[in-house]
Amino acid sequence: MQKTKQRLLSGNKAVAEAIRLELERDPNVFVMGEDVGAYGGIFGATEGLFQKFGPERIMDTPISETAFIGAAVGAAADGMRPIVELMFVDFFGVCMDQIYNHMAKIPYMSGGRIKLPMVLMTGVGGGYNDAAQHSQTLYATFAHLPGMKVVAPSTPYDLKGLMISAIRDDNPVVFMFHKTLQGLGWMDQLDASVGHVPEEAYTVPIGKAKVVREGTDITIVGIQMTVHHALEAAKKLEQQGIQAEVIDLRSLVPLDRETILQSIKKTHRLLVVDEDYLSYGMTSEIAAIAAEDGLYDLDAPVKRLAVPDVPIPYSRPLEQFVLPNADKIFLEAIKLVNE
Repeated sequence: MQKTKQRLLSGNKAVAEAIRLELERDPNVFVMGEDVGAYGGIFGATEGLFQKFGPERIMDTPISETAFIGAAVGAAADGMRPIVELMFVDFFGVCMDQIYNHMAKIPYMSGGRIKLPMVLMTGVGGGYNDAAQHSQTLYATFAHLPGMKVVAPSTPYDLKGLMISAIRDDNPVVFMFHKTLQGLGWMDQLDASVGHVPEEAYTVPIGKAKVVREGTDITIVGIQMTVHHALEAAKKLEQQGIQAEVIDLRSLVPLDRETILQSIKKTHRLLVVDEDYLSYGMTSEIAAIAAEDGLYDLDAPVKRLAVPDVPIPYSRPLEQFVLPNADKIFLEAIKLVNE
């Protein structure tokens, strides 16, 4: 049997390659946003595209998120397939009317007659001292609002496959990439920010989670950085004789309830880990799913680990204090297994 050649790409290059392939395939695809042109995007998601496709399809915009997201909504309504970058997810407040009252609602308000095949791409996450206004994930803020699909890939392979799926989808998709997983030299490096990515175009289904580690004693559910922290914790748990199953959600809307519930049936314990705020978030939603549809499969109460309900601090020690990490997951899992 011939071995598949390993081709390693960083997260940002995987995203840029996905967009390039779709720009080549479909003349209706174009990109808009701040610094997406010659600069290649502040987190490298459009690197090299301006040089290949020019300013007509890779459009730098003024610093007016309301204007360029509104323009993308109009273009999508007219049959184009815009990819619009909101530089930091934290900036959603200045353009939320265009996102939620227009992008998310127009297909419903038109009775499905108007489709909005557009991607809102945005950088999320902390861990590099960018303080309260540039370090949030806000997964739950977008997942809570109906009318938009929401994806948050954790690997270069999934970044490429889910971006292609998002561009081809006829519904608005919020595509969140975690800055630490982009593989940028000026940020803290993570081994997981580089991985095997096939050259050809491929899709990863929106709304399908992935079991990234099999286990029998506890289920740990995460997304993006918390998946990698959970995998690190699982190695330490194995040394204690505990086999942890780790689930990467990959998508928040639609949410793959079945994969979570099937895992609970096997492990009988559930720990949910999130880099978003604890209250009213992803951890609460998954705990509710377990309570409603998997209660009798649980041998212990669901545990949640997330950011306390405080703005992300600038101070490195304080920032690390509030963010989930492998050690915190390990300790919570030990307590849960021993209940």
